[in-house]
Amino acid sequence: MTNAEPPTPRTVVPIESSLLIAEAFDHAQVTELRHSVASCAHAAGLDGQRLEDFVLAVNELITNAVRHGGGQGWLRLWRGADELVCEVSDHGRGISVQRLGNQRRPAPDTAGGWGLWLARELSDAMEVETSPAGTTVRISALTRALRRAGGPAVD
Repeated sequence: MTNAEPPTPRTVVPIESSLLIAEAFDHAQVTELRHSVASCAHAAGLDGQRLEDFVLAVNELITNAVRHGGGQGWLRLWRGADELVCEVSDHGRGISVQRLGNQRRPAPDTAGGWGLWLARELSDAMEVETSPAGTTVRISALTRALRRAGGPAVD
């Protein structure tokens, strides 16, 4: 890494987690990475509509990183004790405070601006860290074991 390159965002992952995917990507890997996420998410306990929602949310984050975050990014997917977590980072210029603060659904005829809104709507939780050096978005979905035990997420 040279001084001209922005620092890679760092995230602390709980020690009991199980790393499933850690991969750099650009536009050429989007489809393959989406399939890998779907396979790992299913094996981790997501199925049906919850699986489809989570994979779509991840796909939106990957696409945003390619389109708005410098053309490439870094994806990590891990399983915690009761959740599946995906983190997508890029080295773009960051997201404005106004855009982050706007959590309204985009107008139906809007061509862009759906990515973060969809990711937020289709996951159980979403966190965003952004600066002029890049953005990291983390989404999570509760796994089947917790949902069957009476957790808040339902199919």
